Order: sequence, then C-alpha cells, then structure tokens
Amino acid sequence: MLNIRHVTMEDLPELIIIEQLCFPKEEAAMEEALMKRIQRIPDSFFVAEVDGVIVGLVNGPVIGTPFITDDLYQEIKPNPPSGGHQSILGIAVTPHFQTRGVAAALLEYFEKVAIAYKRETITLTCKENLIAFYEKYGYVNRGVSSSEHGGVTWYNMIKTIE
Repeated sequence: MLNIRHVTMEDLPELIIIEQLCFPKEEAAMEEALMKRIQRIPDSFFVAEVDGVIVGLVNGPVIGTPFITDDLYQEIKPNPPSGGHQSILGIAVTPHFQTRGVAAALLEYFEKVAIAYKRETITLTCKENLIAFYEKYGYVNRGVSSSEHGGVTWYNMIKTIE
C-alpha cells in the first residue's frame, strides 16, 4: 500500500540514492541541496513509501513567478503561507516502482496541498520525452525554458489550480 507523507531529515540517505538512480549526476539534487529543501520547505516536500520503504519523492518551493529559474537549484527560501506558484524541482520514483502509479499519486497529493495553500499554479520543467506524461495530468506545455540546469533543454509545464 502506498503512503505519502512529509519528509524528515532521517529520510536524507534514501533520498540521495533515489536522486542518483533517477537522474544523471549533472541534474540530480546533491546532499546539500536536499538538506536545504528538507529544512526550508518541509511543507512542500513529500515522500512516497511502500511497506515503510521510500520509493519516490516530490518537492519544490513556492515562487513568485510562473516559471522555474536556475537560481532555485541553489537558493531555497521558506514558502509563504498562501498564494504564489508551487514549483516542482524534483519528482523521482525508484526504477523498480516506475510505471506503477507512484508519480501520479505524488502529483495528485502535491496538487491537493497546493490547493489547500491557495497557490495559483503548479509549475515544473521537464525534458521533451516527459511532456506527454505531464499533459495527461493537466499540465500545459508553455515552451522551452530558459533553464540551463544540467546542460539540457527543458520545457515549462504549468497547471492552473482551480
């Protein structure tokens, strides 16, 4: 049974492994970045567990603009109590649990939290091969991002919250 909960600092070693399994090293969040996110945005950082084992994560700060900028990968500020745009800097599922609905469950949970905090949109960047995946969940492709994170081309994906 899948359980989604708030992150804790004790989760850090498993989160580092998931990042390394799911992303090239140029794109993976490093230990320091994950620690900052756990400390500063615990209200928008969640893990998915199956039988007590973490199999996925989703996180990101609330930002003032509808598009993600590269400075967010270095500097994270605490989230405002309401409003703003909920970003997703990281969503990852261990390879063994991919294609089992874990990412969809994380997105759905993240959206419910964003609605509760009256966020305007949920915004993320993804590679071209994932555009159709996010479109299935109501995200709209807003074109190529200005992000140079990891040295690859990213696309702005936005979902307006009703």
